[in-house]
Amino acid sequence: MLRDATPRDFAAILELNEESVRFLSPLTVERLTAIHGEAAYRRVFVDRDRVVAFLLALREGCAYDSPNYRWFAARYARFLYIDRVVVANSHHRRGVGEALYADLFDFARRIAAPCVTCEIDIEPPNEVSNRFHRRRGFEEVGTQTVAGGKKRVSLQVATLPREDSSGT
Repeated sequence: MLRDATPRDFAAILELNEESVRFLSPLTVERLTAIHGEAAYRRVFVDRDRVVAFLLALREGCAYDSPNYRWFAARYARFLYIDRVVVANSHHRRGVGEALYADLFDFARRIAAPCVTCEIDIEPPNEVSNRFHRRRGFEEVGTQTVAGGKKRVSLQVATLPREDSSGT
């Protein structure tokens, strides 16, 4: 079941982030509180009263200091940036990621965001994420080195189709 994330979910979100930290940046409760406060989209997936996935995404115009967010902010006037998404290892290949992304793309259409953006590790590689995003229409628009030279990321965009103003 998908629902909005609340501060009561922070412990579970931090635990999930730590489980996948090799693909993400570390997260403290203070940093999570700040991201949560700026996020336009903050949802969790719950299975049997346990948070097993989360997705946090931000609109343009935030004060967020992530180098990847800043890269998109410098190049796109309007966007929805996926800051982090994690599905518990125990719930991989069970449709949880697909449910989160379907919900996120519905949200992006409702707020008239022209595109959804994210980054994927290419050094070290995250091929599972790369394949997942490619299937959802993401394409590379740039790369950059982050984390003090320890990572190289592929900056990705999925452009949303424009609504037909004729109503057809």
